[in-house]
Amino acid sequence: MNFGYSEEQQLLANSVQQFISKSYTFEARKGIIESPSGYSEQVWATFAEMGLLGLPFDSEYGGFGGNAVDLMSVMEAIGEGLVVEPYLPTVGLSGQCVARGGTNAQQKAILPALVAGKLKLAFAQSERGARYNLAHVTTRATKSGSGYILDGEKCVVVHAPCADKFVVSARTSGTETSEKGISLFLVDRNAPGVTLKTYRTVDNQRAADVHFSGTTVPGNALLGKKGAALSLLETVVDYATALLCSEAVGAIRFANAATLEYLKTRKQFGVPIGSFQALQHRMVDMMMSYEQAKSMACLACVKVETAEAAERKRVISAAKIKIADACRHVSQESVQLHGGMGMTEELKVSHTFRRLTTIAQTFGDADHHLDRFTAL
Repeated sequence: MNFGYSEEQQLLANSVQQFISKSYTFEARKGIIESPSGYSEQVWATFAEMGLLGLPFDSEYGGFGGNAVDLMSVMEAIGEGLVVEPYLPTVGLSGQCVARGGTNAQQKAILPALVAGKLKLAFAQSERGARYNLAHVTTRATKSGSGYILDGEKCVVVHAPCADKFVVSARTSGTETSEKGISLFLVDRNAPGVTLKTYRTVDNQRAADVHFSGTTVPGNALLGKKGAALSLLETVVDYATALLCSEAVGAIRFANAATLEYLKTRKQFGVPIGSFQALQHRMVDMMMSYEQAKSMACLACVKVETAEAAERKRVISAAKIKIADACRHVSQESVQLHGGMGMTEELKVSHTFRRLTTIAQTFGDADHHLDRFTAL
Protein backbone atom coordinates (compact mmCIF):
# COMPACT_ATOMS: atom_id res chain seq x y z
CA MET A 1 0.00 0.00 0.00
CA ASN A 2 1.22 3.51 -0.84
CA PHE A 3 1.15 5.63 2.30
CA GLY A 4 2.51 8.71 0.53
CA TYR A 5 0.47 11.85 -0.10
CA SER A 6 -0.66 12.93 -3.54
CA GLU A 7 1.03 15.98 -5.06
CA GLU A 8 -1.78 18.29 -3.91
CA GLN A 9 -1.81 16.80 -0.42
CA GLN A 10 1.97 17.13 -0.16
CA LEU A 11 1.85 20.79 -1.22
CA LEU A 12 -0.76 21.44 1.46
CA ALA A 13 1.33 19.58 4.03
CA ASN A 14 4.38 21.64 3.12
CA SER A 15 2.54 24.95 3.41
CA VAL A 16 1.08 24.08 6.80
CA GLN A 17 4.40 22.78 8.13
CA GLN A 18 6.16 25.90 6.88
CA PHE A 19 3.67 28.15 8.67
CA ILE A 20 3.98 26.15 11.89
CA SER A 21 7.78 26.16 11.84
CA LYS A 22 8.08 29.88 11.08
CA SER A 23 5.10 31.52 12.80
CA TYR A 24 3.95 29.00 15.41
CA THR A 25 7.19 28.34 17.24
CA PHE A 26 7.25 26.97 20.76
CA GLU A 27 7.97 30.46 22.09
CA ALA A 28 5.06 31.92 20.11
CA ARG A 29 2.82 29.17 21.46
CA LYS A 30 3.80 30.09 25.01
CA GLY A 31 2.54 33.62 24.45
CA ILE A 32 -0.71 32.33 22.99
CA ILE A 33 -1.55 29.96 25.85
CA GLU A 34 -0.77 32.67 28.40
CA SER A 35 -3.07 35.17 26.69
CA PRO A 36 -6.56 35.80 28.16
CA SER A 37 -8.32 33.99 25.30
CA GLY A 38 -5.89 31.06 25.11
CA TYR A 39 -5.79 31.12 21.30
CA SER A 40 -4.72 33.51 18.53
CA GLU A 41 -7.23 35.30 16.32
CA GLN A 42 -4.40 36.03 13.92
CA VAL A 43 -3.51 32.35 13.60
CA TRP A 44 -7.19 31.50 13.12
CA ALA A 45 -7.47 34.09 10.34
CA THR A 46 -4.35 32.61 8.71
CA PHE A 47 -5.93 29.15 8.82
CA ALA A 48 -8.94 30.60 7.00
CA GLU A 49 -6.72 32.31 4.40
CA MET A 50 -4.86 29.05 3.79
CA GLY A 51 -8.17 27.26 3.20
CA LEU A 52 -7.72 24.91 6.15
CA LEU A 53 -11.10 25.73 7.69
CA GLY A 54 -12.94 24.93 4.48
CA LEU A 55 -11.00 21.85 3.51
CA PRO A 56 -13.69 19.22 4.30
CA PHE A 57 -16.75 21.28 3.28
CA ASP A 58 -18.51 21.56 -0.09
CA SER A 59 -17.53 24.26 -2.56
CA GLU A 60 -20.98 25.86 -2.40
CA TYR A 61 -20.08 26.98 1.12
CA GLY A 62 -16.60 28.17 0.16
CA GLY A 63 -14.90 24.88 0.92
CA PHE A 64 -12.87 22.41 -1.11
CA GLY A 65 -14.82 19.17 -0.68
CA GLY A 66 -11.89 17.29 0.82
CA ASN A 67 -12.06 14.03 2.75
CA ALA A 68 -10.46 12.78 5.95
CA VAL A 69 -7.30 11.71 4.09
CA ASP A 70 -6.89 15.28 2.83
CA LEU A 71 -6.99 16.45 6.44
CA MET A 72 -4.31 14.04 7.63
CA SER A 73 -1.38 16.33 6.84
CA VAL A 74 -3.12 19.27 8.52
CA MET A 75 -3.77 17.30 11.68
CA GLU A 76 -0.21 15.95 11.74
CA ALA A 77 1.13 19.50 11.55
CA ILE A 78 -1.27 20.58 14.31
CA GLY A 79 0.00 17.71 16.45
CA GLU A 80 3.64 18.44 15.74
CA GLY A 81 3.22 22.14 16.52
CA LEU A 82 0.93 21.55 19.53
CA VAL A 83 -1.54 24.01 18.03
CA VAL A 84 -4.13 25.18 20.59
CA GLU A 85 -6.56 26.89 18.21
CA PRO A 86 -10.06 25.27 18.05
CA TYR A 87 -9.58 23.42 14.76
CA LEU A 88 -10.93 19.98 15.67
CA PRO A 89 -13.98 21.19 17.68
CA THR A 90 -14.97 23.63 14.92
CA VAL A 91 -14.06 21.78 11.71
CA GLY A 92 -13.95 18.12 12.74
CA LEU A 93 -16.87 17.97 15.18
CA SER A 94 -19.45 20.76 15.24
CA GLY A 95 -18.96 21.73 11.61
CA GLN A 96 -19.44 18.11 10.60
CA CYS A 97 -22.70 17.95 12.56
CA VAL A 98 -23.99 20.89 10.55
CA ALA A 99 -22.66 19.61 7.23
CA ARG A 100 -24.05 16.10 7.72
CA GLY A 101 -27.24 16.76 9.69
CA GLY A 102 -28.26 20.37 9.19
CA THR A 103 -30.94 21.76 6.92
CA ASN A 104 -29.94 23.68 3.82
CA ALA A 105 -30.76 26.92 5.62
CA GLN A 106 -28.61 25.98 8.61
CA GLN A 107 -25.71 25.00 6.37
CA LYS A 108 -25.89 28.28 4.46
CA ALA A 109 -26.02 30.25 7.71
CA ILE A 110 -23.18 28.42 9.47
CA LEU A 111 -20.68 26.91 7.04
CA PRO A 112 -19.65 29.95 4.94
CA ALA A 113 -18.97 31.93 8.13
CA LEU A 114 -17.03 28.99 9.56
CA VAL A 115 -14.95 28.63 6.40
CA ALA A 116 -14.18 32.37 6.43
CA GLY A 117 -12.95 32.16 10.02
CA LYS A 118 -15.75 34.37 11.33
CA LEU A 119 -17.51 31.67 13.35
CA LYS A 120 -16.12 29.21 15.88
CA LEU A 121 -18.07 26.25 17.23
CA ALA A 122 -17.76 23.96 20.24
CA PHE A 123 -19.11 20.44 20.68
CA ALA A 124 -21.11 20.26 23.91
CA GLN A 125 -21.86 16.57 24.34
CA SER A 126 -20.08 14.97 27.31
CA GLU A 127 -21.72 14.82 30.75
CA ARG A 128 -20.81 13.74 34.26
CA GLY A 129 -20.77 9.98 34.71
CA ALA A 130 -21.22 9.28 31.00
CA ARG A 131 -17.62 8.16 30.44
CA TYR A 132 -17.55 7.61 26.67
CA ASN A 133 -21.18 6.58 26.20
CA LEU A 134 -22.67 8.91 23.57
CA ALA A 135 -26.18 7.75 24.51
CA HIS A 136 -25.77 9.00 28.09
CA VAL A 137 -27.58 12.34 27.85
CA THR A 138 -29.40 13.89 30.81
CA THR A 139 -29.67 17.44 29.47
CA ARG A 140 -33.31 17.98 28.60
CA ALA A 141 -34.95 19.89 25.76
CA THR A 142 -38.61 20.57 26.49
CA LYS A 143 -40.95 21.67 23.75
CA SER A 144 -42.25 25.20 24.33
CA GLY A 145 -44.39 26.76 21.64
CA SER A 146 -42.44 26.68 18.41
CA GLY A 147 -39.10 26.29 20.22
CA TYR A 148 -37.41 24.39 23.03
CA ILE A 149 -36.16 25.04 26.55
CA LEU A 150 -32.82 23.47 27.49
CA ASP A 151 -31.84 22.48 31.04
CA GLY A 152 -28.71 20.61 32.04
CA GLU A 153 -24.93 20.69 32.09
CA LYS A 154 -22.16 19.68 29.69
CA CYS A 155 -18.68 18.97 31.03
CA VAL A 156 -15.21 19.63 29.62
CA VAL A 157 -16.44 21.37 26.48
CA VAL A 158 -13.11 22.02 24.79
CA HIS A 159 -12.74 25.56 23.43
CA ALA A 160 -16.16 26.56 24.74
CA PRO A 161 -14.79 29.92 26.00
CA CYS A 162 -13.95 31.10 22.47
CA ALA A 163 -16.95 29.55 20.68
CA ASP A 164 -19.69 31.66 19.10
CA LYS A 165 -22.14 28.76 19.06
CA PHE A 166 -22.45 25.32 20.63
CA VAL A 167 -23.71 22.10 19.11
CA VAL A 168 -25.56 20.65 22.11
CA SER A 169 -26.95 17.17 22.59
CA ALA A 170 -30.17 17.14 24.62
CA ARG A 171 -32.82 14.58 25.32
CA THR A 172 -36.28 15.25 23.93
CA SER A 173 -37.61 11.88 25.12
CA GLY A 174 -36.58 8.64 26.80
CA THR A 175 -34.45 7.75 29.81
CA GLU A 176 -30.96 9.10 30.41
CA THR A 177 -29.23 6.22 28.58
CA SER A 178 -31.83 5.42 25.93
CA GLU A 179 -30.47 5.35 22.39
CA LYS A 180 -33.64 7.00 21.12
CA GLY A 181 -34.79 10.48 22.04
CA ILE A 182 -31.47 12.36 21.62
CA SER A 183 -31.53 15.57 19.59
CA LEU A 184 -28.93 18.17 18.60
CA PHE A 185 -29.35 21.93 18.89
CA LEU A 186 -27.43 25.00 17.80
CA VAL A 187 -27.18 27.33 20.78
CA ASP A 188 -25.67 30.81 20.85
CA ARG A 189 -22.83 31.28 23.31
CA ASN A 190 -24.52 34.38 24.76
CA ALA A 191 -28.06 33.01 24.88
CA PRO A 192 -29.93 33.75 28.15
CA GLY A 193 -29.47 30.95 30.68
CA VAL A 194 -26.07 29.83 29.34
CA THR A 195 -23.25 30.08 31.90
CA LEU A 196 -19.68 28.84 31.66
CA LYS A 197 -17.19 27.71 34.27
CA THR A 198 -13.94 28.07 32.37
CA TYR A 199 -10.52 26.55 33.05
CA ARG A 200 -7.32 25.41 31.39
CA THR A 201 -6.81 21.72 30.69
CA VAL A 202 -3.62 19.80 31.45
CA ASP A 203 -2.50 20.17 27.82
CA ASN A 204 -3.06 23.96 27.85
CA GLN A 205 -6.34 23.96 25.94
CA ARG A 206 -9.21 26.13 27.18
CA ALA A 207 -12.41 24.38 28.21
CA ALA A 208 -15.55 24.96 30.25
CA ASP A 209 -18.41 23.27 32.00
CA VAL A 210 -21.47 24.72 30.27
CA HIS A 211 -24.70 25.04 32.25
CA PHE A 212 -28.09 25.55 30.57
CA SER A 213 -30.85 26.90 32.81
CA GLY A 214 -34.14 27.59 31.06
CA THR A 215 -32.28 28.38 27.85
CA THR A 216 -34.82 29.03 25.10
CA VAL A 217 -33.92 28.21 21.51
CA PRO A 218 -36.12 28.59 18.40
CA GLY A 219 -37.47 25.63 16.48
CA ASN A 220 -34.94 26.09 13.68
CA ALA A 221 -32.14 25.48 16.20
CA LEU A 222 -32.92 21.76 15.99
CA LEU A 223 -30.09 20.10 14.05
CA GLY A 224 -31.23 16.99 12.21
CA LYS A 225 -34.23 14.82 13.00
CA LYS A 226 -35.76 15.18 16.44
CA GLY A 227 -34.93 12.27 18.75
CA ALA A 228 -32.68 10.49 16.23
CA ALA A 229 -29.28 12.14 16.66
CA LEU A 230 -27.31 9.20 18.05
CA SER A 231 -26.35 7.82 14.65
CA LEU A 232 -25.12 11.26 13.57
CA LEU A 233 -23.18 11.62 16.84
CA GLU A 234 -21.48 8.27 16.34
CA THR A 235 -20.55 9.09 12.75
CA VAL A 236 -19.13 12.51 13.61
CA VAL A 237 -17.23 11.33 16.68
CA ASP A 238 -15.68 8.48 14.67
CA TYR A 239 -14.67 11.03 12.02
CA ALA A 240 -13.10 13.27 14.67
CA THR A 241 -11.36 10.26 16.23
CA ALA A 242 -9.71 9.46 12.90
CA LEU A 243 -8.46 13.05 12.67
CA LEU A 244 -7.27 12.90 16.28
CA CYS A 245 -5.24 9.81 15.43
CA SER A 246 -3.45 11.82 12.74
CA GLU A 247 -2.79 14.61 15.23
CA ALA A 248 -1.22 12.05 17.55
CA VAL A 249 1.05 10.87 14.72
CA GLY A 250 2.40 14.39 14.32
CA ALA A 251 3.01 14.78 18.05
CA ILE A 252 4.70 11.37 18.22
CA ARG A 253 6.92 12.27 15.28
CA PHE A 254 8.12 15.39 17.10
CA ALA A 255 8.70 13.50 20.36
CA ASN A 256 10.82 10.94 18.54
CA ALA A 257 12.83 13.56 16.66
CA ALA A 258 13.47 15.61 19.80
CA THR A 259 14.49 12.53 21.77
CA LEU A 260 16.83 11.29 19.04
CA GLU A 261 18.50 14.70 18.86
CA TYR A 262 18.95 14.73 22.63
CA LEU A 263 20.54 11.27 22.59
CA LYS A 264 22.99 12.47 19.96
CA THR A 265 24.05 15.60 21.85
CA ARG A 266 23.80 14.74 25.56
CA LYS A 267 27.12 13.33 26.75
CA GLN A 268 27.91 11.07 29.67
CA PHE A 269 31.29 9.45 30.44
CA GLY A 270 32.67 11.51 27.57
CA VAL A 271 30.43 10.04 24.85
CA PRO A 272 26.89 10.76 23.52
CA ILE A 273 24.34 8.74 25.47
CA GLY A 274 22.91 7.63 22.12
CA SER A 275 25.93 5.37 21.77
CA PHE A 276 24.63 3.20 24.62
CA GLN A 277 22.98 0.13 23.14
CA ALA A 278 20.20 -0.03 25.73
CA LEU A 279 19.05 3.47 24.79
CA GLN A 280 19.32 2.66 21.09
CA HIS A 281 16.93 -0.25 21.61
CA ARG A 282 14.43 2.01 23.36
CA MET A 283 14.67 4.53 20.54
CA VAL A 284 14.01 1.80 17.99
CA ASP A 285 10.91 0.74 19.92
CA MET A 286 9.67 4.34 19.84
CA MET A 287 10.14 4.47 16.08
CA MET A 288 8.23 1.21 15.68
CA SER A 289 5.36 2.67 17.71
CA TYR A 290 5.35 5.68 15.39
CA GLU A 291 5.23 3.61 12.21
CA GLN A 292 2.43 1.42 13.55
CA ALA A 293 0.47 4.46 14.70
CA LYS A 294 0.89 6.16 11.32
CA SER A 295 -0.35 3.07 9.48
CA MET A 296 -3.43 2.78 11.70
CA ALA A 297 -4.19 6.50 11.44
CA CYS A 298 -4.04 6.23 7.66
CA LEU A 299 -6.39 3.23 7.70
CA ALA A 300 -8.81 5.08 9.99
CA CYS A 301 -8.93 8.14 7.73
CA VAL A 302 -9.51 5.98 4.66
CA LYS A 303 -12.26 3.86 6.20
CA VAL A 304 -14.12 6.48 8.25
CA GLU A 305 -15.91 7.82 5.16
CA THR A 306 -15.96 4.76 2.92
CA ALA A 307 -16.89 1.79 5.11
CA GLU A 308 -20.27 0.65 6.38
CA ALA A 309 -21.12 1.61 9.96
CA ALA A 310 -20.06 -1.67 11.59
CA GLU A 311 -16.73 -1.83 9.76
CA ARG A 312 -16.13 1.87 10.36
CA LYS A 313 -16.59 1.48 14.12
CA ARG A 314 -14.34 -1.58 14.19
CA VAL A 315 -11.52 0.13 12.26
CA ILE A 316 -11.76 3.35 14.28
CA SER A 317 -11.63 1.42 17.55
CA ALA A 318 -8.65 -0.64 16.34
CA ALA A 319 -6.83 2.55 15.37
CA LYS A 320 -7.61 4.28 18.66
CA ILE A 321 -6.34 1.28 20.65
CA LYS A 322 -3.02 1.35 18.80
CA ILE A 323 -2.80 5.14 18.94
CA ALA A 324 -3.52 5.22 22.69
CA ASP A 325 -0.80 2.62 23.30
CA ALA A 326 1.65 4.56 21.12
CA CYS A 327 0.79 7.83 22.90
CA ARG A 328 1.53 6.27 26.28
CA HIS A 329 4.69 4.52 25.14
CA VAL A 330 6.31 7.38 23.23
CA SER A 331 5.32 10.15 25.62
CA GLN A 332 6.69 8.33 28.65
CA GLU A 333 9.86 7.17 26.90
CA SER A 334 10.60 10.63 25.51
CA VAL A 335 10.41 12.17 28.97
CA GLN A 336 12.46 9.42 30.58
CA LEU A 337 15.20 9.55 27.95
CA HIS A 338 15.45 13.31 28.43
CA GLY A 339 16.00 12.74 32.14
CA GLY A 340 14.98 15.55 34.50
CA MET A 341 14.93 17.98 31.57
CA GLY A 342 11.94 16.16 30.15
CA MET A 343 9.72 17.39 32.99
CA THR A 344 10.50 21.10 32.66
CA GLU A 345 8.09 23.73 31.32
CA GLU A 346 10.88 25.11 29.15
CA LEU A 347 11.14 21.95 27.05
CA LYS A 348 8.55 21.29 24.35
CA VAL A 349 8.73 17.54 24.90
CA SER A 350 7.03 17.93 28.30
CA HIS A 351 4.10 19.72 26.64
CA THR A 352 3.99 17.02 23.98
CA PHE A 353 3.79 14.45 26.78
CA ARG A 354 0.68 16.18 28.13
CA ARG A 355 -0.99 16.43 24.74
CA LEU A 356 -0.34 12.77 23.92
CA THR A 357 -1.67 11.74 27.33
CA THR A 358 -4.85 13.72 26.67
CA ILE A 359 -5.27 12.33 23.14
CA ALA A 360 -5.07 8.79 24.52
CA GLN A 361 -8.18 9.52 26.65
CA THR A 362 -10.17 11.63 24.18
CA PHE A 363 -13.19 9.98 22.52
CA GLY A 364 -12.48 6.78 24.44
CA ASP A 365 -9.39 5.25 25.98
CA ALA A 366 -7.83 1.94 24.93
CA ASP A 367 -10.06 -0.10 27.27
CA HIS A 368 -13.24 1.52 25.96
CA HIS A 369 -12.33 0.88 22.34
CA LEU A 370 -11.16 -2.64 23.08
CA ASP A 371 -14.62 -3.36 24.48
CA ARG A 372 -16.27 -1.80 21.40
CA PHE A 373 -13.93 -3.67 19.05
CA THR A 374 -14.67 -7.05 20.60
CA ALA A 375 -18.41 -6.34 20.73
CA LEU A 376 -18.40 -5.72 16.99
